[in-house]
Amino acid sequence: MLKPITLSPSALNLFLECPKCFWLAQNKRIHRPAGAFPSLPGGIDAVLKKYFDKFRDKGELPPEIKGKVTGRLLDNQELLNEWRNNRKGLRFYDKDLEAELMGALDDCLIDGEYFIPVDYKTRGWLAKDDSHSYYENQLNVYTLLLEKNGYKHRGFAYLIFYSPNEAVGEAKILFNVEPRKVAVDSEAGYRVFQSAVKILRGPQPKSHSACQFCAWGNDFINFE
Repeated sequence: MLKPITLSPSALNLFLECPKCFWLAQNKRIHRPAGAFPSLPGGIDAVLKKYFDKFRDKGELPPEIKGKVTGRLLDNQELLNEWRNNRKGLRFYDKDLEAELMGALDDCLIDGEYFIPVDYKTRGWLAKDDSHSYYENQLNVYTLLLEKNGYKHRGFAYLIFYSPNEAVGEAKILFNVEPRKVAVDSEAGYRVFQSAVKILRGPQPKSHSACQFCAWGNDFINFE
């Protein structure tokens, strides 16, 4: 009997960065060291969700993205709460692979009968021209999950970048807000999922030549 596998966009991003680190994390529970201040982006993410929900209740878009995105906010709060839940999220079980894919959306826009994934990103500086490229697989997976659950999509998603602009007193910080439209490819997301499952069911991969974590210590961790 095959070992159950459930993968998320973050797990697949690790696979794309370094198959060995991914294999060790999933099969041996040996994880990379956590970075500094991991809770701050998560805290801002939670605040943004509450902020967007206030406008959702009014049937409006937040003013900083109005006219810059297609569609309106998904108005089914119960459904969105389920999609946001890391224990539930959107899920798809592939019978051929005998593995499950799941993802938790930040938000979603509706344009007619089409669903458009939205993800908030907090940065310490303005987004660069190619800043969206790191998140393409994540958005591909969200689109794949919508597709597999019977929801139509437009072939694009939105990243909304938030970066601090200035402090204005009374512990208030103003943010630059930049919505960025990103083309998505559900088939590309599925190919990454397939490849990741295949790696997990095989032997430990070799260290990735560009992986600093492998260079630091993973070469000494070997499982036959």
